[in-house]
Amino acid sequence: MKVHLNPLSNSNTNNSVEILSIGTEILLGNIVNTNSQWIAQELSFLGINHFRQTTIGDNLDRVSNLVLEISQRCNLLITTGGLGPTPDDLTTEAIAKAFNHSLFERANIWTGIKQKINRDLTNIETSYLKKQCLFPKNASIINNPRGIAPGMIWQPLKNFTIMTFPGVPEELKDMWRETGKDYINKYFSEDKIFFSNTLKFAGIGESSVTEKITELLELKNPTVAPYANIGEVKIRITAKATNISEATSLIKPVKEKIVKQFPTNIIGENEDTLASVLVSELSHRKESLAFAESCTGGLLSSFITSIPGSSKVFKGSIIAYKNEIKQSILNVPNDLIEKYGAVSEEVAKSMVIGLKKILQSDWGIAISGIAGPDGGSEYKPIGLVYISIIGPNNEIKNIKKIFNPNSNRIDIQRLSVNECLNSLRLILLS
Repeated sequence: MKVHLNPLSNSNTNNSVEILSIGTEILLGNIVNTNSQWIAQELSFLGINHFRQTTIGDNLDRVSNLVLEISQRCNLLITTGGLGPTPDDLTTEAIAKAFNHSLFERANIWTGIKQKINRDLTNIETSYLKKQCLFPKNASIINNPRGIAPGMIWQPLKNFTIMTFPGVPEELKDMWRETGKDYINKYFSEDKIFFSNTLKFAGIGESSVTEKITELLELKNPTVAPYANIGEVKIRITAKATNISEATSLIKPVKEKIVKQFPTNIIGENEDTLASVLVSELSHRKESLAFAESCTGGLLSSFITSIPGSSKVFKGSIIAYKNEIKQSILNVPNDLIEKYGAVSEEVAKSMVIGLKKILQSDWGIAISGIAGPDGGSEYKPIGLVYISIIGPNNEIKNIKKIFNPNSNRIDIQRLSVNECLNSLRLILLS
């Protein structure tokens, strides 16, 4: 289906955009709404003012009333979800109802749908699928190169435009790249872009970072904003400029000040992770890595193997969860476990020695701990973790950490993984 978009007038130069996600499954928490995040990032790249995101369920009247409300406060509404053939796909109908417009069938869209499906359809299938061919009379169609549900660009009011996209992320992205992005850039862009550079930290808390860069947080362009995830802090530096080169120049001096303040805590930028940084460094050194895991149960290995190219450095892992596996495979003496307990510096050290003998890696990490919610004691609380790291010269570094016992099991495991990876990173850095 060849698409020809009609230019739609928009005399308001102070363009603002809202994102509306439609789907009861989002409200119920059955799926994560990644579409709004992705669209927001794309709008930032285009320098578009974006002030609000809303999620609403599949209800005709509620969607219709909300669209009418939104039309009074912004110039462009981008919707995702509710464009399919099922009874709860109500987006186009609800939008038309909001402005008292009728829907008309587009014969060319039906032809395209039949070509994509390429099989005989039952009468019931036909009636359902034809729902995707109904649009307001003067709406322009957004072709869906990956699926069968097209979207639309429609201007029901003089200074208000609606763009509709499916809820399937890959369909949305293809339609955005093929049609949506250029349309928004042409009719709504203010010849400015937002460009961000994100610095990532490990081994330091968000409050400790922000305390040292308080004055930078007051900047207007570029702006500096802190974010925190489990075991990781991010500082995003965002500049508004006419092009990426100008934005980069604005960001550079701010970035240099932050890097100077935290010479060992910054692990990388943007898409870098502790695992990717380690894989890159060990690849450069032509050195190998192996793990002996107890409390993390394979999570440490999964972080490394999620990185493309990790096979060049990662030899493997022994998940020695039970004491008998520590004894029979890693050769941890039974009397050592009985004397000090499985969660102890002595056992972690014995585990990493056994690991290196078996897998013959340059570097080895062993970890044993109490992830909870049970198993803790006065002397060995929940959150207690012992890590041993052995290097090419067989020197061993032992690390003891006590994470917040009120953290849940998964968080303690993730924090333990971050501690392992960051400890090795710091050893390599030194």
